[in-house]
Amino acid sequence: MQSFEIEKLVAEQAKSGRAWLEFLRVPSLSMGVYHLQAGQPDPQKPHTEDEVYYVVAGRGWFRAGAAAQAVGPGRLIFVEKQLEHRFFDVSEDLTVLVFFAPAEGSGANASS
Repeated sequence: MQSFEIEKLVAEQAKSGRAWLEFLRVPSLSMGVYHLQAGQPDPQKPHTEDEVYYVVAGRGWFRAGAAAQAVGPGRLIFVEKQLEHRFFDVSEDLTVLVFFAPAEGSGANASS
């Protein structure tokens, strides 16, 4: 078993100076903290794995395909693999827990 405290993960991500901090990786799942400052663009590209976002703090908008919606604390979003998506118009620093299944990048190695 592994156990994590969100406050410690967020502090570790902030200390890293990077927007993305992966904190768990097993073959079937990876998890990380993603942070965007207010006004910062989200450079993500579609992923080869299904993905779930859980907004911990902050506010902004999220687009997946043609659909867009406002996001804030408590919002849970599922994005299927290969779908174009990103956060935009981030009005308050945004902190998000991200879950990939299977682990991020592993789908790129799978045969189609």
